Amino acid sequence: MAVTMTAAASERVKSFLANRGKGIGLRLGIKTTGCSGLAYVLEFVDELNADDEVFEVDDVNVIIDSKSLAYLQGTELDFVKEGLNEGFQFTNPNAKGECGCGESFNV
Repeated sequence: MAVTMTAAASERVKSFLANRGKGIGLRLGIKTTGCSGLAYVLEFVDELNADDEVFEVDDVNVIIDSKSLAYLQGTELDFVKEGLNEGFQFTNPNAKGECGCGESFNV
């Protein structure tokens, strides 16, 4: 399995997809940016691209393009609420370091 999700993350994604009313899953990817070099990208997917791989995790389709897969192999996606703040968090065994703000990482 390329990625895993906690129950909290799975339920949050299912809720977002239900409220959105369409979509086949959640894209997890990376982009080059930030002070450490790479940042995570989350977006809803309506159509697959030719280089996408689909992983079913707790009844949620997680879509990862082949370029991002090498950086995300083994990553766990979690959804955390801390006081008034809430959001997705990533536990990525491939990350060697993160920037101070936690928005980007390097491998």
